[in-house]
Amino acid sequence: SAQDSERLEAAHGAGREQDDVVVPTSGGRYDVHLRTRQRVAVYWEEEAAEVRRCTWFYKGEKDNKFIPYSESFSEELEEAYMIAVTLGEWKKKLESPNREVIILHNPKLMVHYHPVASSDDWVSTPTEQGRPRTVKRGVENIAVEIPNGEPLQIDHLVFVVHGIGPACDIRFRSIVQCVNDFRNVSLSMLQAHFKKAQEQQQVGRVEFLPVNWHSSLHSTGVDVDLERITLPSINRLRHFINDTILDVFFYNSSTYCQTIVDTVASEMNRLHRLFLQRNPQFKGGVSIAGHSLGSLILFDLLTNQKADPEEDEHCAQGSRTTSSTGGSKEVKEILKKLELSEYCDVFEKEKMDRQALFLCTEKNLKEMGIPLGPRMKILHYISSKKEMKVWSPSQHGDSSEEIRNCQYRDVGLGQVSANYPQLNYKPTIFFAFGSPIGMFLTVRGVKRIDPNYSLPTCKGFFNIYHPFDPVAYRIEPMIVPDLEFEPMLLPHHKGRKRMHLELKEGLTRMSVDLKNNLLGSLRVAWQSFTRSPVPALEAASTEAEAEAEAGTEKHPDTKPEEPPAAVKEETPLINVGRLNGGNRIDYVLQEKPIESFNEYLFALQGHLCYWESEDTVLLVLKEIYQTQGITLDQPLPGSQ
Repeated sequence: SAQDSERLEAAHGAGREQDDVVVPTSGGRYDVHLRTRQRVAVYWEEEAAEVRRCTWFYKGEKDNKFIPYSESFSEELEEAYMIAVTLGEWKKKLESPNREVIILHNPKLMVHYHPVASSDDWVSTPTEQGRPRTVKRGVENIAVEIPNGEPLQIDHLVFVVHGIGPACDIRFRSIVQCVNDFRNVSLSMLQAHFKKAQEQQQVGRVEFLPVNWHSSLHSTGVDVDLERITLPSINRLRHFINDTILDVFFYNSSTYCQTIVDTVASEMNRLHRLFLQRNPQFKGGVSIAGHSLGSLILFDLLTNQKADPEEDEHCAQGSRTTSSTGGSKEVKEILKKLELSEYCDVFEKEKMDRQALFLCTEKNLKEMGIPLGPRMKILHYISSKKEMKVWSPSQHGDSSEEIRNCQYRDVGLGQVSANYPQLNYKPTIFFAFGSPIGMFLTVRGVKRIDPNYSLPTCKGFFNIYHPFDPVAYRIEPMIVPDLEFEPMLLPHHKGRKRMHLELKEGLTRMSVDLKNNLLGSLRVAWQSFTRSPVPALEAASTEAEAEAEAGTEKHPDTKPEEPPAAVKEETPLINVGRLNGGNRIDYVLQEKPIESFNEYLFALQGHLCYWESEDTVLLVLKEIYQTQGITLDQPLPGSQ
C-alpha cells in the first residue's frame, strides 16, 4: 500500500538499512527486514517474500501490469537518465543483465527490446526484434492504483478457524488467503456502511487472523500410517479423502480430537498474546469465527470453558444457599420420581443434597445401605443427567436450577472424551459459517437445547449459512421444537432483497390473492344458487340475512389483501432462548439468481462462499460494532 511504501521509504531515506531495521507492513501482519529486503509473516508460517525499492518499470505487449526492474539495474538506468537529462545527450543504449537492450530516446520515450537470438557482430537492428516493451521512470508515470492502506486503529480482533482439509474454497486456497479476502471485503463494507462513524473517528477496522490446525494434525505421522493401508487404485481420490474428509473422523477419535482442540486453543492463545504485544494500545474485544468443522471445534471448546472466578463464587454461594434450604427437598423429589421414597430418611441422615447425589458412586451408595436394585436406578438417573450438557425443561422440570448451578457447566454434550483447554479471554461473539453443529448435537443424543442455556464465557452466537449449503444445519428448532418458523433472511448489503427473490414473493402473493378471491366468489355463487325460495312477506328479513351472509363471505375476501404470513417482510418475535442473548441465531444468505436455477449444481459453492460474501461480512461487522454502540449509517431492511 501507499502507506507502507512511505514508511519503508522513510526508513530507507534515514539511512537505517545498516541496522537491519524491521518495518511493520500490511496492517502489522508482515514485517519487512530492510537490509535483507525480505517480508516475513508475523502470525503464521509463510515463505519470506522479496521486497524491492521500485523506481523503474517495464511493460510488454502481453503484460497486464508494469514490472519493476531489480534495484541494481534501476540504479544504472537512473544514472544514465540523469546524465542524458543533464547533458541533453539522448539515444542512450544500456544492456540489462539478461542481455536485453534498453534505449532512452527522450524523457517520454524509453523502450526495452527482447534479447536477440545470437550474440555475434551481425545482429539485427532493434526494429527487427519484435515489438519493444515500454519503459517508465517512477510510479507517478504509470497507470496503477495503489491502495492507501488500512486504518491504523483496530477496534476488534476475530480469530477464524477453518474446516476440513488444507483448502478452504473452490480455488483450493489456504485459510490465510481466504481470510485475506474476508478482511478486504470488511474494509470495503466499513467504507460503504460506516462512513459517518469513520469520519468521526469512532471506527477504525476489525482485524481477522487465521487459525490453522490441519497441518499440526497431519504432522503427527498419521499420514504415513494411512498411506500404508490405502489401496493403490483411484490414487488421487483416495489421497483427497485422506487429506480432507477423514478430518471429521479424526475429530471423533479421542486421540486426535485432543490434538485438534489443543492446537486450536493454544494457537488462538498464542495469537492473542502476540497481537497484544504488537498492539499494546488495543482495548477492543475478541470474537471467534469457524467455518464448517471449525465451528464445531469452537462450539465444543466454548461449552467447556469455565466462567470467571467471581461468577463461579457467586454460583457457589447460590448453590450453598439452595443446598441448605432446599437441597434435601430436591433429593426427595428425585427419589419420589424413581419410586424410592422409602430411602428419603437415609439420604436426609447423610445430609445429601442434589450436588452430593451427583457425586455419588456405587461404592458410596452401597456404604449407605442402599440395595442393588435401587442403587442401579439412582446410578442410571445420574449417568443419564450427566450425558446432557444442554438441558431440556420439557424432560426435566428442575433444569433451570441445573443451569444456574455452575457445577454442571463442564459436563459433556456427548462429546468425545478430551481435556478441553481454556482460552485466555472471553469471546464477545461466536460466528459459525456453514456449520454442522445442529447435526452433531442431534447425533450425540441432544434432542433439545434449554432456552435458558448460554455458553459459559460467550454471550453471542450467530449461525450463518447459505440455503444450498449441504453441510449447514439450523440451531433454533432445537430450542423451539414445537414451532415452525423461518430463519432470519440476511439483508443484501446494498439494502434490498435480490430481484429474483422479490419477484418470487410477488408471484406467491398474487397466486394466494387470486386463489382466495376465486374461492370466495365461487362460494357466494353456490350459496345463492342453492338457497330455497321464500314467501314475499319474509323478503325484508331475507335480504337482511343475505347481506349478513354476503358480509361474512366478503370478509375473507378482503383479508388476503395483506401478505400471507409465509411471505410477510416482518418476522414475528420468537423467543429462541439465551444462547444468543435472546436474539435470533439462524441467519440465511440470499442465493444469487444463477444459483436458483439448480440447487445441486451450486451446493459445493454454497458451502465455500462465505469468504467473499459481502452480506456475511456486513452482519459480522454490524454485530461487532453494535456491542460498542456504533450502528450502520442506514439500517438495512429486515435486519434485527
